[in-house]
Amino acid sequence: MTGKFDLEDRLIEMAVKCIKLFANIKKSYALDHLSKQLIRSSTGAALNYGVAQGAESQKDFIHKMGLVLKECNELVAIFAKSIRTVKSKG
Repeated sequence: MTGKFDLEDRLIEMAVKCIKLFANIKKSYALDHLSKQLIRSSTGAALNYGVAQGAESQKDFIHKMGLVLKECNELVAIFAKSIRTVKSKG
């Protein structure tokens, strides 16, 4: 079942999976660096998407969705489509 909050739920789930992925892995300098970067990016994307849903205007929404794009390159196509949809309605 998909709904208005489906993408936000999926982003939160991805962030949780990223955190759990590195919870029990042997530490190394490179892995520590990459794990922190992935965890920051995945949690940032989820949080910023949630913030964008409460945007006060179309311009504000587009700006906040731009922050989401910077956080998680894997989801660029989904967020870019959201921005294009809002712009086309304006």
